[in-house]
Amino acid sequence: MLQSLASNSCVRLIQNHKSTWYFVFLVLGYLLYLIFGAVVFSSVELPYEDLLRQELRAIKKQFLLEHDCLSEERLERFLKKALDASNYGVSILNNTSANWNWDFTSALFFASTVLSTTGYGHTAPLSDGGKAFCIIYSVIGIPFTLLFLTAVVQRIMVFSTRRPIMYIHTRWGLSKPLVAIVHATLLAMLAVSCFFLIPAAIFSALEENWNFLESFYFCFISLSTIGLGDYVPGEAANQKFRELYKVGITVYLILGLIVMLVVLETFCELQQLKQLRKMFYLKKEKPQDRLAILEHDHLSFTTMSNTAHSDDKTQPYVPALASPVLTSCFILLLQ
Repeated sequence: MLQSLASNSCVRLIQNHKSTWYFVFLVLGYLLYLIFGAVVFSSVELPYEDLLRQELRAIKKQFLLEHDCLSEERLERFLKKALDASNYGVSILNNTSANWNWDFTSALFFASTVLSTTGYGHTAPLSDGGKAFCIIYSVIGIPFTLLFLTAVVQRIMVFSTRRPIMYIHTRWGLSKPLVAIVHATLLAMLAVSCFFLIPAAIFSALEENWNFLESFYFCFISLSTIGLGDYVPGEAANQKFRELYKVGITVYLILGLIVMLVVLETFCELQQLKQLRKMFYLKKEKPQDRLAILEHDHLSFTTMSNTAHSDDKTQPYVPALASPVLTSCFILLLQ
């Protein structure tokens, strides 16, 4: 008997807090996914890092043997200075001395990466004034960018998703969820073709040292706003039409980010994904529940009034004041 009561209590507890249990499993799944990614990246990249370290040590040792007049301490100071400058986008190599990081087109490209939070990291402000302005510029610009993207995506969604789905649904009488899934799939395929595959082919042709995989990698890292900065176009020596190339990349990043948001919003509006998200959300008190409470109170009040009326026949009957208008007002007050 006690075991049966305990099991029933556990079942009721799980059912009453179903969204909480789903949320706990979601957090655990996310942590496991993080650990899985760390294990894979470590196992794949660590051997390459060790090999590169050994090659650099061998090159450094060979250089010191060939130039015995140079001490290791002086070479270390020189390399540290060069690496610190490289972290700010300044290189001492002869083939890159002609490229400036802060001409207008490069600064425009940098501003776009800051506002879109891509942040490649290949170029950074050198002066204290530039760093301070970058903070102020980002504090104002990032919310401004979010507002701009939200407004643009909302208008595009009307013509790219909602109207086509409604037109097909009403014209041919097809199931709306089915039409939405097919439409989202076709839209995603079109976006991948126009903003990943075709640009990757273009970048692999324009950038001398990029193959198709590296170009596709750059497109994905950029439009997903990860922005690792290991691949940045337009930084090669003697790049033809470099200014125009930088402006074109800036336009590509902004348009690509808008298209990615449209695709994500299209998938988020799918009925199946909405139901999946609701599994992890806290349940809100529904207006129907509030109305049921009011109706229950109204029923109790009416019963009491009828009882009082039956006890005193001489007094005229006064109906309960629970009209639909008052009920609606109570619901609005509760909301």
